[in-house]
Amino acid sequence: MIKKLASYIGKYKKNTILAPVLMIMEVLMDTMIPYIMAMMINNGLEKGNGDLDYVIRTGVLMLVMSFGGLFFGVTSGMNAAIASTGLARNLRKALFSKVQGFSFENIDKFSSSSLITRLTSDVTNVQNTFQMIIRMCVRAPLMMVFALIMAFRLNAKLASLFVIAVPVLAVALYFIITNVHGFFKQMFKEIDNLNNDVQENLLNIRTVKAYVRESYEIDKFEKITAKISGIAVKAEKIMVIQMPIMMFVVNAINVLLSLIGGKFAISGEVEIGTLNSLFTYTMQILMSLMMVSFILVMLVMSIASAERITEVLNEESTLTNPENPVMEVKDGSIKFEHVNFAYEKGEDKNVLTDINIDIKSGQTVGIIGGTGSSKSTLVQLIPRLYDITLGSLKVGGVDVRDYDMHVLRDAVSMVLQKNQVFSGSVTANMHWGDETATQEEIKRACDLACASEFIEQWDDGYDYMIEQGGNNVSGGQKQRLCIARALLKKPKILILDDSTSAVDMKTDAMIREAFKNEIPDTTKIIIAQRIASVMDSDMIIVLEEGRVAGIGTHDELYKNNEIYREVYDSQVKGGDDDAA
Repeated sequence: MIKKLASYIGKYKKNTILAPVLMIMEVLMDTMIPYIMAMMINNGLEKGNGDLDYVIRTGVLMLVMSFGGLFFGVTSGMNAAIASTGLARNLRKALFSKVQGFSFENIDKFSSSSLITRLTSDVTNVQNTFQMIIRMCVRAPLMMVFALIMAFRLNAKLASLFVIAVPVLAVALYFIITNVHGFFKQMFKEIDNLNNDVQENLLNIRTVKAYVRESYEIDKFEKITAKISGIAVKAEKIMVIQMPIMMFVVNAINVLLSLIGGKFAISGEVEIGTLNSLFTYTMQILMSLMMVSFILVMLVMSIASAERITEVLNEESTLTNPENPVMEVKDGSIKFEHVNFAYEKGEDKNVLTDINIDIKSGQTVGIIGGTGSSKSTLVQLIPRLYDITLGSLKVGGVDVRDYDMHVLRDAVSMVLQKNQVFSGSVTANMHWGDETATQEEIKRACDLACASEFIEQWDDGYDYMIEQGGNNVSGGQKQRLCIARALLKKPKILILDDSTSAVDMKTDAMIREAFKNEIPDTTKIIIAQRIASVMDSDMIIVLEEGRVAGIGTHDELYKNNEIYREVYDSQVKGGDDDAA
């Protein structure tokens, strides 16, 4: 895990090396100053009337070393900040790039809220810990070692008191570390749940308000935060032990040093300057131990974050390109041959079973079926958003698994059931379909999708700014914008997944007529709940419980397929009766 994360330091290796090197220099300055002060007191102030010249020289030296320590400390901090922020940048880039390459199956495994937490909070934890490692993890142990060396140089008997502190603090730290790690792992899982709840609430805030469920959502939010708080409190109860133990050890050492050192000073075994500097070294050593304990607690917390980040970085997409992929889609023909598909492995897990469909390039194909008949799942196999479990699926005469995925998906335009536009101008949204499209090409696509009629009524026209989630456009407008965007790709296959449900029947008919006349060579697949949207198709597929229940034209299915006939009669004849 550490090796994996360290590989993302990249071009910030120089800063990563400089930070601890400069920190070593700062520690040297800080630990030398008390020693020199002891010499100044012992050799300069206690000799008769005092050696003023010696005091001035050592004082100037201490001042220079103080400024040197300041310089080394500041530059070390700057390099540590650059290195840690650089690592965070590289990790976020790597994580985001990794997620972009994930299949839907991979994303479903982690959940979008968990991935967001890993990209934000977890990376921040690792960033802060990394900065602390290359500074404090160098400073604390070195300060302790150097201070011990200097203390023993001054007086070995009194310095031996410091050894008492080490085993006491070591036992306390071991207890803390072994007990809090599990709490942090559990807490991060609950933070994932919290982020998921907040994300879902904000995305569906209109539904929440329409059903007057604010109090329910607040209560649900409070329960999750209470759970996180409870876990944090349990961890903190263990962590707070360290400070009282530290202070007890510090005070105990100071008391022993005062008693024994005072006795030695009276007897002349220890000089005043030496005793004074030993008190300084006492604080340096014990503060270093306290710093080490703090670092270890932070490390425990960041280890949980590091594990979660590494888990994503090590995850391999379930969809990969073949060794020598096909780089061109010849046409829009589609052939399903005994295709099975399951989201989860295991018996009786199939959501599509023994699918056999042959679609010629340029045909218009309608798909109908009840809720849960796997209509959307069927079309998502075409651009290889999921891999089939069994059988063969060919596009342009080639198995979809033999194509370069970008090439295949670029040849297929999908307007999904849940239409999504992005914040920005209408033109910027259209460039998702073709980033090089001219204004004339954008207008032409919008004409075909019957979107230009409302765009041109806006004062800003194609520069009209769409808000996040498309909240300032209607559902029908959003659908038509998405269709126009899909058309700009000039695809060989166009899939409309119930994407005209929010437009009126007249507009729906106009869009289908435009498709027929303007893109005759593009294979058009239309999933719809309205029979009127598919009845003029060259082929209509009826799905029931993940199986093909019928294939044919409107007349053939109405004559031979009971499911299709019932749907048609309920919608068309039922509508006529109501109108009468």
